Amino acid sequence: MKNRILPLIAGCAIMASCTTPQESPMDAYITDLMSHMTIQEKIGQLNQQVAGDIMTGSEQDTEITDLLKRGEIGSVLNVKGVERVKAIQKIAVEESRLGIPLIVGMDVIHGYETVFPIPLGLAATWDIDGIEESARIAAKEASANGVAWTFSPMVDICVDPRWGRQAEGAGEDPYLGSKVAEAMVKGYQGENYENDYNIMACIKHFALYGAAEAGRDYNTVDMSRLRMYNQYFDPYKAAVEAGAGSVMTSFNIVDGLPATSNKWLVTDVLRKQWGFEGFVVTDYASIDEMEKHGISDKQHNAALALKAGTDMDMVSRSFVETLEKSLKEGLVTTSDIDLACRRVLEAKYKLGLFNDPYKYCNIDKAQNSTYLPEYRETARKLTQESFVLLKNDNNILPLKKQGTIALIGPMAESKGDIVGTWCVASDPTKYKSVREGLETALAGKAKVLTAQGCNFVDDEYVQKATRSVVPFIDKEKGKREAIEIARKSDVIICAMGEDAWMSGEGASRADIEMPAPQRELLAELKKLNKPMVLLNFAGRATAIKWESENIPAIMNVWFGSECADALADVLFGDAVPQGKLTISMPQCVGQVPLYYNHLNTGRPLAEGTERYANFTSNYIDVRNDALYPFGYGLSYTTFEYSDITLSANTMTVDGTIKAKVTVKNTGDYDGVEIVQLYIRDPQASVSRPVKELKDFKRVDLKKGEQKDVEFTITPDKLKFYNYDLEYVLEPGAFDLMIGANSSDKALKKTTFEVK
Repeated sequence: MKNRILPLIAGCAIMASCTTPQESPMDAYITDLMSHMTIQEKIGQLNQQVAGDIMTGSEQDTEITDLLKRGEIGSVLNVKGVERVKAIQKIAVEESRLGIPLIVGMDVIHGYETVFPIPLGLAATWDIDGIEESARIAAKEASANGVAWTFSPMVDICVDPRWGRQAEGAGEDPYLGSKVAEAMVKGYQGENYENDYNIMACIKHFALYGAAEAGRDYNTVDMSRLRMYNQYFDPYKAAVEAGAGSVMTSFNIVDGLPATSNKWLVTDVLRKQWGFEGFVVTDYASIDEMEKHGISDKQHNAALALKAGTDMDMVSRSFVETLEKSLKEGLVTTSDIDLACRRVLEAKYKLGLFNDPYKYCNIDKAQNSTYLPEYRETARKLTQESFVLLKNDNNILPLKKQGTIALIGPMAESKGDIVGTWCVASDPTKYKSVREGLETALAGKAKVLTAQGCNFVDDEYVQKATRSVVPFIDKEKGKREAIEIARKSDVIICAMGEDAWMSGEGASRADIEMPAPQRELLAELKKLNKPMVLLNFAGRATAIKWESENIPAIMNVWFGSECADALADVLFGDAVPQGKLTISMPQCVGQVPLYYNHLNTGRPLAEGTERYANFTSNYIDVRNDALYPFGYGLSYTTFEYSDITLSANTMTVDGTIKAKVTVKNTGDYDGVEIVQLYIRDPQASVSRPVKELKDFKRVDLKKGEQKDVEFTITPDKLKFYNYDLEYVLEPGAFDLMIGANSSDKALKKTTFEVK
């Protein structure tokens, strides 16, 4: 008999007689359900698998189907198409003994089919409401297509742009990272899961994954706990406090132990200190990788992970293949398995899957809820906001809609690369190329000539290995074609940089400069002495010192399905650049890791010092500071800041003061300024950063308009973890800075005292 137990349980869940005064309906339901489950079925709930197309009849898919029928899979991931999701769910619900529904997960990282800028680009908007809305739209599309759980947001702090997954996070700052993390969780999940378009978020990667040595993905991480708490932990904690339903462990070690089996990390910090009540899933096959870290064998590593507080095994089958044996041998207890199983079942209950297993399987809804015009318009606006104008000599931008424009570079025509990394559900057939976006905007007004001009890289194997769809062309022929159309044109736009998969998971780069063939073509085009604009497609902070010295206008762009139209909007002045960097762009790769909120040395060099000074902490051959600092970004207009006015010069340890500046739009365009507040504690019980972002506000200013911008300084903005990991506010003097970016020259400064 199919699904014979769940009707009885469902009835019990709503009957007051089935609960004790201390037991919620959810607890009663799950307790009753688990009383009917075998140990194999309980362990099965801890097993997540890639399902593929189960209807193909292949050997692997037959095996997955058999596991589903035996109730030995709790979740599947990255299945696209609501029909396929429903087919898999139907086997779990209607052909297994207890009919327990699956959670279907997917890497919906920055959109489903409506693709927003990569997360690093979304963060560059500093538009927290917009970022939350991007996650809400992603959830609406994903939920309509069968997905109940997204492996997002990635909240890892990253100060080394060689790490390809810098693209997937919010950058280098814990305060901004926390705001973005909170917004993403709220966007995905809403207040609860009552709406059928809310899906479960998954915080990743817990923890410290972004601190991989040498920026090499999956590499070792080693740092003090003081640094963990003060620089890296805040975004994870903020996402937990926002109510995220799940957490993913990271691949790396923490204190010498793989994060997946680190009890201090998963149980003591995440659950006990921060109060996380959801379930913990491994990253892809990370239990299998523990043996390569030198820990133990598969069986013992699975037991270690479970005992540490990890609840679900992503695809390695370590739990489902070993836990029953480990139970018999005393390596784990029934209580360990029950606790993990309960957490997974609670997630399914909260999502409403027991009430309606097909909640996310409405085929009609899928057809009418994906890539809608209103979603695309929101994505287009956020993409406009994300572009960071780095340089604009002689106000080359915005361009006029006239004459002949040469569009040159490997990103000029590629629809497959336009969305950027981590877009497993994207549909490139629906998107415009950069050329198509420009031609749409210029129809009947100007002519666009296009040439690929060069390859992304010189090595054909590498270009293909990054999965770019751009053809590998003959170098000299490509250069000739580019120069030929450039000579016929009034202005040159170069669409260059990284393809979609030159950043992202497994895409570390030792050299983050513009790849050689693109740099060489830029140098040839520069010789033509025509107005040039570089669109730097990037998934990380890149080192573009040569470009900055030689190309008059440069704008960092961050991909997205609506990127082409958004680029046309900004290039021709229908929208004004608003983005600000959330990473420090180095002058050369030898500076990295590079970040604005660093600790001082005993022999510091003043920021902005251009020449080498002996016996101080600096380089012989390059300046210390960033080429473009954290928080930097130009507009088509200009802004002027007044000095800071404080409501008082002192505050108590439980009081507040207000800081105010007046910001005026002194240019010729309406614009948006992102006003940033930084604080420094110059004398503390432990060394503190030279400055830390503590607040920011997006301010709309019409041409000639000025506004007062006020910040409230609260005790939490001044607290830190001391040597004993106590969260404290220490009385004394504080430096307060407000301005357009993190560099000293851009900041107005004052001091106040806490008594």
